[in-house]
Amino acid sequence: MKKSWGPLRLQQEPFFEDKNRAFWILQSAGWGGYFLLHTLSGIANAMGWSFVIHTAILTATGYSLTLLMAAAFRRLIRVKPLVTWAVSITLVLLAAAAFSAIVTWSYATFLEPGTRPAGIRFLGAILLTFILLTAWSALYFAINYYLLLEERHDRMVQLASQANFAQLAMLRYQLNPHFLFNTLNSISTLVLLKQTERANAMLSRLSSFLRYTLVNEPTGSVTLEQEVETLKLYLEIEKMRFEDRLRPCFRIDASASGARLPSLLLQPLVENAIKYAVTPQEDGADIAVEARRIGDRVIITVVDTGPGADSGYTIRAEQSTGVGLANIRDRLTQAYGAEHRFETQTNADGGFSVTIDIPHQIQSEEVK
Repeated sequence: MKKSWGPLRLQQEPFFEDKNRAFWILQSAGWGGYFLLHTLSGIANAMGWSFVIHTAILTATGYSLTLLMAAAFRRLIRVKPLVTWAVSITLVLLAAAAFSAIVTWSYATFLEPGTRPAGIRFLGAILLTFILLTAWSALYFAINYYLLLEERHDRMVQLASQANFAQLAMLRYQLNPHFLFNTLNSISTLVLLKQTERANAMLSRLSSFLRYTLVNEPTGSVTLEQEVETLKLYLEIEKMRFEDRLRPCFRIDASASGARLPSLLLQPLVENAIKYAVTPQEDGADIAVEARRIGDRVIITVVDTGPGADSGYTIRAEQSTGVGLANIRDRLTQAYGAEHRFETQTNADGGFSVTIDIPHQIQSEEVK
């Protein structure tokens, strides 16, 4: 089975992947074709075997001269354009003159022995060889400039990918200091109130949460099921602060649980719901996390029963420059481009909801 795949791999390899190999193939094929066409022309005109020798000498001369030209062009192609073209034209003229001298000598030696080459024959030869070498040079520069453009394009794609990776990592790393600040603040309050057992319990759960989240790559993705488990760890910590005032609820369809999304995408939503719905109300609030699959899309909503627009949540949703909703918006844009929807709204019966609509993906590499 492996043997049968060997030729396929060779065929799929880009021709210019190995530039040196590609040059030798094109160089040999081009001058081989030159020799073949001239030889057939001589045979068709009954020029005899002496014309074959003459053609072989011309082919060897052209092959050798263009190798020397290629060595010079390889250095010239990366300097200023004015220098490149001035020196290249000079080299083509010199090579054409040398080529023409050999053409004239070979013609007088093998095709018309005993005759003395005339100047007009040399001038005719230099015109033809100049055209031939100019065509060769134009093809050489065209191919190499194309390869340089491809190389720059690949470099730009690589740099863009690295920038995207760095942006995703930055957005992801924003979350831990933000969350840690709030949690450590709560632990500090418990210590001041001498509630050491609750403080120790919160520290233990914080440790479990961080250990769980740090397992994932900052730019990686997790399944919705894993994201929900992370949320539950986070809510166990917050439960230590709010007790019965915080009432979370999860409704996750089985068909959506395997969908992948950027890690810790939903945690800031729940954190904002706690801040603007649970904290300001004496009775606290309910927070529902729902997810369902519709065709090739996954719809995720986080709904709270807080005061809604009265809390200033809407303003923060639209104008925030911090690490909450703005962070989620940026991460969704980085991960999905235009293939996502992110909406916030105040509910008619009070409370606030956030809706995320993303493609249903089950392979981690599909998230950009």
